[in-house]
Amino acid sequence: MNRLKKLHPVQILALFFIVVILLGTMLLTFPISSSSGETTNYLDALFTATSATSVTGLVIYDTGTYWSSFGKTVILILIQIGGLGIMSFATFGALKFGKKISLSTSLLLKEALNFEGFQGLSLIMKYVISFTVIVESLGAFFLSFVFIPEFGFSQGLYISLFTSISAFCNAGFDIFGNFASLTGYFDNSYVLIICMILIIIGGLGFGVITEFITYHHTKRISLTTKIVLIITSILIALGAVVYFILESGNPLTLEGMSLYDKIVNSFFASVSPRTAGFNSINLSDMRAGSIFLTCLLMLIGGSPGSTAGGIKTTTLGVILLSIYGYIRNQKVIVMNKKIPSRTINKAFIVTFVSLFFMSTFVILISMTHQDLQFKSIIFEVFSAFNTVGLSIGLTLKLTDLGKFIIIFAMYFGRVGTLTLLFAFTNKVDNNKKSIKYPEARITVG
Repeated sequence: MNRLKKLHPVQILALFFIVVILLGTMLLTFPISSSSGETTNYLDALFTATSATSVTGLVIYDTGTYWSSFGKTVILILIQIGGLGIMSFATFGALKFGKKISLSTSLLLKEALNFEGFQGLSLIMKYVISFTVIVESLGAFFLSFVFIPEFGFSQGLYISLFTSISAFCNAGFDIFGNFASLTGYFDNSYVLIICMILIIIGGLGFGVITEFITYHHTKRISLTTKIVLIITSILIALGAVVYFILESGNPLTLEGMSLYDKIVNSFFASVSPRTAGFNSINLSDMRAGSIFLTCLLMLIGGSPGSTAGGIKTTTLGVILLSIYGYIRNQKVIVMNKKIPSRTINKAFIVTFVSLFFMSTFVILISMTHQDLQFKSIIFEVFSAFNTVGLSIGLTLKLTDLGKFIIIFAMYFGRVGTLTLLFAFTNKVDNNKKSIKYPEARITVG
């Protein structure tokens, strides 16, 4: 316990995720978890538990047919815990029993939800949990109008709830069977739009959501929230336009649809890679340009403090603004506010570390799976590391070693980058810090 207290909150969170994953793995190996009543291979259970806890969505077994009701519920709980964070649930439970939040718990919660300060954490937690329950319940309610008539009351209601939670938590798990995702509803704009709304809200970040909830009191919208909304809107709109242009003439995807369905599916294809993991069209049938665009959107992901992965929209915003400022030989100013150099450095470090990790995983998969297409490997690694869950068929072809590599990719994508950043920004020796070193001139570019 004393050793645990000495660890940085980021490191403790990383350990918490491991504990949850191992617990979920154990439950999924039980015969009661599979529909056949047989024990599931430990590695496959570990892969599924990691995918659910990291809210990725990559699967080895078809979730709808392989797992029993118990197994599906375990996966659903892991998705919810992974989406909100274990500390969110622990804190909420403590608050419900009237217990005060300790400083150590506040530090963990701050890291888990990526908040800037400590002020009002208890109140924010109540907002986050309550908002999540309300949104997921509303999502299930609206989806039930389609799924209950199709599947019957009990099964339809469960599918509605599962899909709603999976969409809001940006997990991408589905229980429709045959690895179908939402391809069976490509012409049902009602289902696709509801899922898009859930994905977008879940990907905005709890800090943004809290600001909207408390706006009538504070009358304040932070710069972070403004950048999140601007970048998110641009990415969704621009992505949809590019998908529409690239896939409208593709007979295997959008060509046979009506204009309205083409537009809706284009928007869905733009929203889902950041980082929900649902698909309404067959990804393996998309053109090379669309595959590349999907990889870019997966890399960017959602926003800070959200259920989504990726380098985050604010990171992209800061990088673009800093490049623009550098070209114009100006300081990075946005909305009459200067972005500090520490924030700019962090944005570039996050991006570089993410690309480094992904490159490493791509090389490892390429070395161990030489018979697979390189584009499939890149797509799979981008999907795993950025916790998206989209696949163009590689997951089912993975060897045991390949599964381990993807497991590590999913885990590091969820918590590893933060841990590395902490290592980079850890306090140095004060004596060394006080030393003034001469500047070196290095030619770059």
